[in-house]
Amino acid sequence: MANGSDGDGGAGTGTVGAPATTRRDARTEMQARLDALIRENRFTVAVVFPVVGAVLLVASAEGVVPPPFAFDPLLILLGTLVMRSPLLVGIAPLIDRKAAVGIAGLAGYAYAIEFVGLRTGWPYGEFHYAIDLGPTVAGVPVGLPVFFLPLVCNAYLLCLLLLGPRARAASVRLPTVIGTVVAMDLVLDPGAVALGFWTYPAGGAVYGVPLSNFVGWVLSATVTVLVLDAVLDRSALLDRLKACEFALDDLVSFVLLWSAVNVYFGNWGAAAVGGLFALGLVRTARFDVPTRPRWL
Repeated sequence: MANGSDGDGGAGTGTVGAPATTRRDARTEMQARLDALIRENRFTVAVVFPVVGAVLLVASAEGVVPPPFAFDPLLILLGTLVMRSPLLVGIAPLIDRKAAVGIAGLAGYAYAIEFVGLRTGWPYGEFHYAIDLGPTVAGVPVGLPVFFLPLVCNAYLLCLLLLGPRARAASVRLPTVIGTVVAMDLVLDPGAVALGFWTYPAGGAVYGVPLSNFVGWVLSATVTVLVLDAVLDRSALLDRLKACEFALDDLVSFVLLWSAVNVYFGNWGAAAVGGLFALGLVRTARFDVPTRPRWL
């Protein structure tokens, strides 16, 4: 009778435990395959895509690429997702239920503040989209979280690496990341305005971008950084960064694409800030994508 009970107990444990173990094994295997896919295509993703993207965007802005191919919204969204893929794959193992809920909340926040901004001019200043960036909800592009949230995550990862042990102090970590996010917008917004992605009717002091925009980014960055800091396990994140050399390749793409756009349009200050990010990547040994693709 005792042996029968032990047998049932073992069977019960196996029934309950096996599915969970199977799911973990499947996730581990899938993660390994994704890691390998990104590693084998780092040059294409982190260099070819942003360089080709910069050429196509500038050609579209200059009228060289005719409609309907100029600024094709699906192509823009697809290219953005490809360039984001190293970051997404890099942090995927760290996204538990708590992190997923936090990120979903940030996506909702991004939509909400953009909705308010488009209708009231607060907090970024009066602006409107000048080209089609894909499907919209109440005038806000559906792809907005894909455009915005990874920028903050890139800034967070870069600052963790650059700060080292000093990143343990929230009083150092959080303001540094927030400032870095705003600095990223100093690269992004002038380039986007030059291309005609969006426009500020009243113009602005920073290559057509008003100072109010950067004040608004301080607010958005603060909310987003605080939430990410609360839902991500920094120790696990640092361990993953040590093992995942491609996690910041999306930032490499950002530097290449937007610095090139800013140089073309003569936004030298914005391009110089992009150069500072390149130096940060070199300092952290993350500007190390292969010099050529495997197929050459």
